[in-house]
Amino acid sequence: MKLRVLLFSLFFTCFSFAQEVAKQNNYSFEASPFHGFIMLHNPDITHLITGHPSGVMLGYNQKTYGDKDWHQWYNYPDYGFSFIYQNMGNPVLGNHYGLYAHFNFYFFKRNVQLHIGHGLAYNTNPYDKITNFRNNAYGSALLSSTILRWNFNKENIYKGLGLKAGVSIIHYSNASTKAPNTSTNTIAFNAGLTYTFIREEETYIRREKVKITEPLRYNLAFRAGINESDVIGSGRFPLYIISAYIDKRIGRKSAIQFGGDIFFSNFLKELIRYESVSFPEKNVAPDTDYKRAGLFVGHELFINRLSITTQLGYYIYSPYDFEGKVYNRVGMKYYIKKKLFAEVSLKSHAAAAEAVAFGIGVRL
Repeated sequence: MKLRVLLFSLFFTCFSFAQEVAKQNNYSFEASPFHGFIMLHNPDITHLITGHPSGVMLGYNQKTYGDKDWHQWYNYPDYGFSFIYQNMGNPVLGNHYGLYAHFNFYFFKRNVQLHIGHGLAYNTNPYDKITNFRNNAYGSALLSSTILRWNFNKENIYKGLGLKAGVSIIHYSNASTKAPNTSTNTIAFNAGLTYTFIREEETYIRREKVKITEPLRYNLAFRAGINESDVIGSGRFPLYIISAYIDKRIGRKSAIQFGGDIFFSNFLKELIRYESVSFPEKNVAPDTDYKRAGLFVGHELFINRLSITTQLGYYIYSPYDFEGKVYNRVGMKYYIKKKLFAEVSLKSHAAAAEAVAFGIGVRL
């Protein structure tokens, strides 16, 4: 199940890119070595921070020129695929091999580049209770990974060759699909070369800006996933989320949201039973209701048929206190039809991930 969940995450992201076919077929490649350090975001991984991670990023970038309206909205970004090899600087943590789908956004006359990528990484030395019990960062070999890079970017300086250099953040986590999952965040400095293939003269299409207005939209979504509590070996259980919310478009790119969630997180059943028996001082009754309900506000950022959602919620019903009253969720939607979407999202409490969920919904 873990493998299918993570592979679908990458497929979902890649599928959205495959829908875009550029009329001007200009593209570039890059190779950027990097070197950095692991950020101490959790004291439980202190013993794992012993060296300096290093590696190399390879990327393919397809350029956009305005064939679609959203190209101009986002200042003609690139989209593509990238590969990362990373040595974590500690044999306990092993090495990573990652494959990502990404966007490159440009600022300051296209000299500054924001690279955002998400995909899957394979770790060579995950937790094992006998052979690698010190690795409490990765409970599984397959991980979800996110990259954020700010680069100074100068293309085609000489016969297609260019330079880029900047700062990267690389996150690895299995989103609590299996314990342990304290995860890691690498902060690294990168510098490398780009090569741009120019098949046609670059011409950026300028379209007349059209104001987009919509009435209130009513959304209903159902999500499901699988996860495990922080108690190693407690087992993985299914979870289900029913959400209803309204949204209001406030421009070409954005909509604001307000709504509610009902959570059926079955891992809490086992956690409640475990704590009621093992930690009587916590005064957890074994029949405590595991269900939760919350209200949230959110934002949706539209990029073609893909959109990115960010939501902040508060539990109005939560008999068992798990990680506090406030929760947050980040997700990606793909609009299969105008009113029908598929979604993958990560629910967290601050920086502590609870679960990845996959879903389907309607926007009426």
